[in-house]
Amino acid sequence: MNKKLTILLLLFSTMLSSQQTIDAFSFANFEKYKSGNESLKSKNNEVVFLGNPITEGWVNVMPDFFAKNNYIGRGISGQTSTQLLLRFRKDVVELKPKLVIINIGTNDVAENTGPYNEEFTLGNIASMVEIAESNNIKVILASALPASSIYWRPSIDKVAEKIVNLNIGIKKLSEKYNVPFLDYHTALKNKNDGLDYTMANDGVHPTLACYEIMTDLAKNIIQQTLDK
Repeated sequence: MNKKLTILLLLFSTMLSSQQTIDAFSFANFEKYKSGNESLKSKNNEVVFLGNPITEGWVNVMPDFFAKNNYIGRGISGQTSTQLLLRFRKDVVELKPKLVIINIGTNDVAENTGPYNEEFTLGNIASMVEIAESNNIKVILASALPASSIYWRPSIDKVAEKIVNLNIGIKKLSEKYNVPFLDYHTALKNKNDGLDYTMANDGVHPTLACYEIMTDLAKNIIQQTLDK
């Protein structure tokens, strides 16, 4: 097993042993896509979109985009990079897609599962890339979307700055692993490095207009990556 991944899993195991009330299966929410995954394992799956509520909402708002292109949405509301790493094997590897798009970060900054640490988040993303590549799955790393505040956690400061810095780190990971970087942030940001009301009514979760821009960006880079 990769040394970096081993260290991350050991850290998480230590957390579990010190907080016995944590249920790892519930924490990662393995059950959400369990039945759907079973029905897909025997199929020729093209692309898995892995992420948080931004990905989950995309499937709900534009189901035809996913169905017609043989894309699979595996987003779960509220999740952070730690939870994605835990369910990566179940929701990506076992489906044997040609490609996975990893889009995570906003909820890490929002401290949904604990204090934000950029290096730890990037480590989780790097581990997912390594797991994918070891299973012959191509990877696209997507930027976190712009946000200038977190409405469910207003005490978090410098949100826009943290997301910009995280995206710099994600882009560096894409260069390190020689995988494409899907830059939603540059295409969607306003002058405050956030999202305008037309792009996200609450400043975080995309509107249809926002998803339409994301769709064009994603389709172009997916095709380029699969053609290589």
